[in-house]
Amino acid sequence: MEAFASFFYIVPIIMIAIVSLAMVAVIRRSLRVSRAWSSGLTAEARCLRTYTTTRGGGDSSVRTALHHVYEFTTRDGRGVRFEEEGGPGTIVEGDIVTVHYVADRPQQATAKPPAPGKLAAGTGCILAFLGAFILAAVAFMVTTHAMFSTADEFLQP
Repeated sequence: MEAFASFFYIVPIIMIAIVSLAMVAVIRRSLRVSRAWSSGLTAEARCLRTYTTTRGGGDSSVRTALHHVYEFTTRDGRGVRFEEEGGPGTIVEGDIVTVHYVADRPQQATAKPPAPGKLAAGTGCILAFLGAFILAAVAFMVTTHAMFSTADEFLQP
């Protein structure tokens, strides 16, 4: 019975670990974009390419993401090419946009216009959802523990 019960602890713990890694990734991405905006360094970049990717299908919903590939020259003359997901559909190949970047990591630039409030709200919503998932997994483990404890007491002679 104990090996069977441990399954109900191991699976939620693995799910919590995966969601925790997702939370770290969301926070890192938010900090990266925020640093680029606050650095004060901007450059004119040319959109070299746009393309879409799709995920899902079959039994799940299809998610389409728009990607842009940009190229710009930093203030110290280095050529930088980077890709960004989720940009506006109005930017097409050949368009010139303003990008924000950090001097020591220009390849992590962003062409998204500064919107710190929108970034904070989006990041907060994602973290709240992921946090609720973790709380649900913990509640599941606590409930499972209580049920197995009660069952063990009931089955004891």
